[in-house]
Amino acid sequence: MTDQNRTHNRKPVTIQLRQPSLFESVAAGAVADAFDPARLTQARVLTGKTKQALAEDLQVSAAAVGQYEAGIITPRADHLDALARVLGVPVAFFATGRPHARLDASMAHFRSLRSTRVGQRAKAAAFVEQLWELAHALEMRVELPPVDLPDLDSQTGAVSVAPEVAAQQLRRHWHIGPGPLRHLVRTMEMHGIIVALLPFASSDEVARVDAFSTSRLPRPLVILTPDRANDVYRHRFTAAHELGHLLLHTDANPGDIEQEREADRFAAELLTPATEIGPELPTRLRVPALELVSRRWGVALDSLVRRTRELGTTTDISARRAYQRIQQLKTAGLLRPESITAYPGETPTLLRSAFDLAEQHGLTLAQLADELAWPIKTLRSRLGHIDDRPILTLVRDS
Repeated sequence: MTDQNRTHNRKPVTIQLRQPSLFESVAAGAVADAFDPARLTQARVLTGKTKQALAEDLQVSAAAVGQYEAGIITPRADHLDALARVLGVPVAFFATGRPHARLDASMAHFRSLRSTRVGQRAKAAAFVEQLWELAHALEMRVELPPVDLPDLDSQTGAVSVAPEVAAQQLRRHWHIGPGPLRHLVRTMEMHGIIVALLPFASSDEVARVDAFSTSRLPRPLVILTPDRANDVYRHRFTAAHELGHLLLHTDANPGDIEQEREADRFAAELLTPATEIGPELPTRLRVPALELVSRRWGVALDSLVRRTRELGTTTDISARRAYQRIQQLKTAGLLRPESITAYPGETPTLLRSAFDLAEQHGLTLAQLADELAWPIKTLRSRLGHIDDRPILTLVRDS
């Protein structure tokens, strides 16, 4: 058979191209007429770009970017296309008309504030804004659990409530019986609190942003970080610490040492009530005995040693020696942390479960991404569908 015959006998190949989504097909000119400056700021902050860096990408001055974000001038259509490309969002992301929660970083409690850069706090706040938008979009379709936090002042009649009393009040209000509080994160979600893992990509960012929370939006949010999730006991204590902020410190004062101490006291009492944990603490702080109590109550060995000091059942010298032994065992690899993946009740699922239910009633990932004007990759991330596969990089031979 000749090459010509082979060509004539080939079956035509049909290549079906994906149709652009609604928001992908929106013209930049139309968006320019409905430009929302706050959306540009949000997208820029989420990428970690400074105004100067973004200006260089656009080949405009930093002052021009500042005027875009201040709403003094509107970017040209070609600049909107460039902004969308550089910031990794559809052009329609910059349009007004969608619910937008505004959260300043000063409205959130940050653990390890001193090691958290201003830019990272702003990025974390922008992330929370998007989480609220996602929750709002899902709540239009699915009835989420109502927010259920006790009004401590009205119950006690006091101007301020001691952290330990607040923890006891919450355990009663949530009908948590005696003994360990299992499935802490699931319990928080069941009472209307949005909990999420912060999916920042850089290990440097993860190290600097420890955890944070805010009660300044219609739903309280608690954000935890993946490195804390690698140690389920630390993860649980951090979640309880942020829950303490939500109850005790509605007026956030980021970095306030006293507020941080109060949140720690709340977490300790919530997870290990003094009247119950006291009799179980060993009189001699040996690691094997502490480990049995640690596993039963779901708290770290270090936390138990600190609890013995708080309850006055040991001396500073004994506690210091116990800390040293625990650290030596950790350094030797004999005490290894456990990931939350083995503890389903400590993994956030509220938003993902809400989407799964909405999906059963006809909502698709693409439809929700269109509604939010987000890339599908961003939506998957905010829903907790984190792709942790290693990234293959191909290098061209020289």
